[in-house]
Amino acid sequence: MLKKGSKLNSILTGSCPKCQNESMYLDKNLLHLTKVLKMNENCSHCGLKYQLEPSFFYGAMYVSYGLNVAVGIAAFIVSFIFFGATIEQSFLAIVITLIVLFPFVLRLARNLYINMFVSYDPKVGEK
Repeated sequence: MLKKGSKLNSILTGSCPKCQNESMYLDKNLLHLTKVLKMNENCSHCGLKYQLEPSFFYGAMYVSYGLNVAVGIAAFIVSFIFFGATIEQSFLAIVITLIVLFPFVLRLARNLYINMFVSYDPKVGEK
């Protein structure tokens, strides 16, 4: 489904956006909350420096905000419209959904943000 070379592959797997041969993160497990944002400095395969400039991933906070708004709206629609919950129950559903999906949204925002600036290069692995 996710073929190498597509942005979607790099975004969903958290792999290097330039070569897509290894994970950008030290720990792939999202449940290790203390390590969820710990990243390698460089890709060991292509040498891409993930921190493109100082404080590069501060921009990912804006992407994270947009993702959290989308998740909150989706949680409200599902709980209020499809399940017929009250406003208070829908608010609680939004809060619980955002807490549960917090590590996933953090990584997804970083993956999306770096993929806005770095494109796949199939020749990077050739020597």
